[in-house]
Amino acid sequence: MRKPLFVLVLVTVAIVAVWKLRSHSVEATADNVLQDRIWIDHMPRNDRDTINVFAALTEQPVGVFQAASQWKGAYELFRYESHGDEMRLVFPQTGDREKVTAKARRCNERGMDFCLELDGASRGVKRYYSRKGWEVGTQQQLATKVQELAK
Repeated sequence: MRKPLFVLVLVTVAIVAVWKLRSHSVEATADNVLQDRIWIDHMPRNDRDTINVFAALTEQPVGVFQAASQWKGAYELFRYESHGDEMRLVFPQTGDREKVTAKARRCNERGMDFCLELDGASRGVKRYYSRKGWEVGTQQQLATKVQELAK
């Protein structure tokens, strides 16, 4: 069951890493869990189960919406500005612009440590989940975390 998640995380990391020159690791607190973290809507049930992924990076400010299984997927990158709970997204491929309200918090649901609700986004889903250890850090840290998820 973890192999599909490993592949999905690896693909997401590869896409996002193209945009990221360098990064820093930040300890998760209630105030900073939204950004620099991998978010999914559910754990994949099998290798053909499509899951939704969301990530927003701070250094470049870019992010991604992705829907993928181990075998097939699609993604769209965006640029953003963050103002409190509000994110202003711009999708360079289409020129679309959106105002999204993002509320991230600690939780204990579905075996996850964090919950995220996105309101106003036309892509992805409204609710995502993340775990401790799914932070996006340096490329070396990313490789280590992807290997840990595969175990």
